[in-house]
Amino acid sequence: MRRRDFITLLGGAATAWPLAARAQQNERVRRIGVLIPAATDDKVFQARLGAFLQELRQLGWADGLSIRIDIRWGAGDAELIRKHAVELVALAPDVVMAFTSIAVASLRQVTRAVPIVFAVVADAVAAGYVESHARPGGNVTGFTAFEYALGGKWLELLKEIAPHVTRVAVLRDPTIAGGPGQFGAIQAMAPSLGVELRPVDVADPGEIQRAVTAFAQGPNGGGLIVTGSPGATIHRALIITLAARHHLPAIYFANYFVADSGLISYGPDFLDQCRRAAGYVDRILKGEKPAELPVQAPTKYQLVINLKTAKALGVEVPTTLLARADEVIE
Repeated sequence: MRRRDFITLLGGAATAWPLAARAQQNERVRRIGVLIPAATDDKVFQARLGAFLQELRQLGWADGLSIRIDIRWGAGDAELIRKHAVELVALAPDVVMAFTSIAVASLRQVTRAVPIVFAVVADAVAAGYVESHARPGGNVTGFTAFEYALGGKWLELLKEIAPHVTRVAVLRDPTIAGGPGQFGAIQAMAPSLGVELRPVDVADPGEIQRAVTAFAQGPNGGGLIVTGSPGATIHRALIITLAARHHLPAIYFANYFVADSGLISYGPDFLDQCRRAAGYVDRILKGEKPAELPVQAPTKYQLVINLKTAKALGVEVPTTLLARADEVIE
């Protein structure tokens, strides 16, 4: 190579190098933390995570290329969830995706700066995660799981599918903001339907078993309402088993209970919420602030009935209810 050509090449490389470096800097890999309260083999949370990741890909974010995703599973252990929250924040993520209230609460104990997007949280205002739905005002925003009026709807549907029910055990989690709110909505409807309520906490599987068994031994017809909480989801196999064992008609807040042999469910499409949450993560990665993104309520609800379970319980499902169902499992 001639000396003049070499100098020209070197000069071109010197010019190109800063440009390449700047382009690489502008296209830096973003980091997303994900905190999930359940065990890694939990199919419900696997599906939620899958919906979230699929939507991220649709929005142009590729794991290992434009983003790096750090996922932590809490296995239903509050202490482990808190430990994982500390780990994720220490990785300096651009944003953290939090599934359910316990994940948000654990992250909020660690940081008030890292953006947090949540899905399937019952009452973010009462929990203190945001100032209001319209103006979150801090580092947290996302998608609420319920409107409290849904509690009254659950009781109405239970009475419609099992008119003989006069006593109802309400499985709820009093440690999350939405627990008392959901129970209160059911309590407000109970007198007009002639129903006596009994609250049952869902934090401990042993307590669930003892309380439901004792309730089932009481007089007159009994039924169950399973309100929304991470504990109910984590212990869903036990709850469904107890309802079947004691022949208790039960209504659940999510369709995956009915897919696993529960009787009836009415609630939001949680996979849709997880997909919408990916949209908020995308907007934050592009420069928007959580404080500027309003908390959004569910837009899709599903009524699902399991006829096989109804037959096993001796429950005759009204044709009017079947006609309104979004899905009937036979």
